[in-house]
Amino acid sequence: MTVIVTDTGFGTEDWTDGFDTETALDLAPDADLATLSNRIPGLEMIRIHFPSFADGRGFTLARQLRHMGYGGRLRAYGHVLADQYAMARRSGFDEVEIDEDLAARQPEAQWLARANWQAHDYQARLGRARAAK
Repeated sequence: MTVIVTDTGFGTEDWTDGFDTETALDLAPDADLATLSNRIPGLEMIRIHFPSFADGRGFTLARQLRHMGYGGRLRAYGHVLADQYAMARRSGFDEVEIDEDLAARQPEAQWLARANWQAHDYQARLGRARAAK
């Protein structure tokens, strides 16, 4: 069973159309987006795999997809930690899919603590520090 993490907390899976179909695609972290550019406009969901919490290639893919104009649902899945949630959101992900074991080790409160991802980025903190001087 999986847990879907969004800015409002933990939820259940609501995507029922499967992946690697006409409307949804699973991507490996080393996917070549150039070979998929003609398929991207018709996709409603793209899910990018994170094989390890130390593998940040998925963040780059998400950013590239958004720059290519992809406006559908973008999901990170695999080994994504609560500490990485803000980065996932800033990169363009809408949600993160985790397993129940990770949800038990990193409960909803830890993810929600990072849900205000727009206010806690480096540039925002730098701007507040400058304004305080």
